[in-house]
Amino acid sequence: METKTTQPLILHPFTCGCALHGRRLFAGALLASGVGLVALPAWAREGVEVGPRSSFTQLVSAEQIEQAAGQQYLQLRQQAAQKEALAPPTHPQVVRLRAIAQRLIPFTYEWNERARQWRWEVNLIGSKQINAFCMPGGKIAFYSGILEQLKLTDDEVAMVMGHEMTHALREHARERIGKNMATRGAIELGAAIFGLGDLARGAAGIGGQLLTLSFGRDDESEADLVGLELAARAGYDPHAGVTLWNKMGAAAKGAPPQWLSTHPSNPTRIRDIERALPQVEPLYARAPRPAVRYEPMGGRD
Repeated sequence: METKTTQPLILHPFTCGCALHGRRLFAGALLASGVGLVALPAWAREGVEVGPRSSFTQLVSAEQIEQAAGQQYLQLRQQAAQKEALAPPTHPQVVRLRAIAQRLIPFTYEWNERARQWRWEVNLIGSKQINAFCMPGGKIAFYSGILEQLKLTDDEVAMVMGHEMTHALREHARERIGKNMATRGAIELGAAIFGLGDLARGAAGIGGQLLTLSFGRDDESEADLVGLELAARAGYDPHAGVTLWNKMGAAAKGAPPQWLSTHPSNPTRIRDIERALPQVEPLYARAPRPAVRYEPMGGRD
């Protein structure tokens, strides 16, 4: 297997602030001669199960969200380029990220049919932040800090990327916007009926934030599980989900990095990942392995 060694990224720091289809159940019957029909057990799809998408996604159109995300992503790229913090397409780490993305993308279609038409993009921004994201429409960015400080292996990069892809595939941003719209609508109605005005809006706004936080953490857990499956199907070891979060925990040290601060605690997430491993290990066992492996950014310790 070929191994490529990458060079450290030297950039000026840039500081910035699918629906899951229902279970496909098959019923079978076996005709036993002279006896009758014997039903076979129902069979669910292979992989993780996370339930249906939130109904809040129906309150805002996917096209609007994806268009807005595309505009914001373009602005981010332009700002990074102006600060000489946008890695060029030929940079070894950009090549690496895009190669991993190309392996994961074909498995995203099952989770969201719109992903077939997305214009996927993957870019690297020079920043010490331990962070990465995938915006609606498949707009992915990694910050050099998450690659360099954690020295992520390809398998761990695939876990991060699969997780972030899932936010777009499961339309978590669309869901959050829908929730905000519903909350604002209820507040406006209540204020009009009871004449409470801005006081009601301010008090209810706190509740709305708690609601968003609760759903956000559920979204993060869902992204872990679906991302685990995407990476396993693409030939990346799902056990890297555990090593990734061990690294993230070590990096926190009482001052959580941005990517960690909005996610469930490490013990909780690691336990959930370990429970899901038996569901994805068969997928990984059958998956073709990447022909090329890359060294972690900055080399191995």
